Amino acid sequence: MNTTKLTHLDSSGAAHMVDVGDKAETERVAVAEGYVRMRRETLDLILSGNAKKGDVIGTARIAGIMAAKKTHDLIPLCHPLLLSKITVDIDADSSLPGLHVRATVKLSGKTGVEMEALTAVSIACLTIYDMAKAADKGMIIQGIRLLEKSGGKSGDWSADGN
Repeated sequence: MNTTKLTHLDSSGAAHMVDVGDKAETERVAVAEGYVRMRRETLDLILSGNAKKGDVIGTARIAGIMAAKKTHDLIPLCHPLLLSKITVDIDADSSLPGLHVRATVKLSGKTGVEMEALTAVSIACLTIYDMAKAADKGMIIQGIRLLEKSGGKSGDWSADGN
């Protein structure tokens, strides 16, 4: 039986914000990814820079960065964080076909940045969809997940188990 407790529930089961006041400040990093599958013609349109709304990849990158900074406004019970680094990388993947989105978020603080990395990927993917939907309403956003995290009391974790 799994005895792990949900940290955002108090003893009566009510949702609450976790008190991180007594936690040690450590360097914390989280990496997340996601994909947007689309028709090959749509990918070619995006890569050519001729999408109707403009620079899809550049706009999605900025949207992801902005989203990571606003995670506490979007996800109840998340702490506002002073992030020291946010990168959003978007690469074409002809095997999908589509775009692979990867976000890395870093800080030195008392709580992790997994939600910020996941939010960055989610909003970058949604921005890609929004900017290219005139060409391809059938795009699929998939595979949004945490790849790895480091720092904090629970230590390092990786999706591949290492």
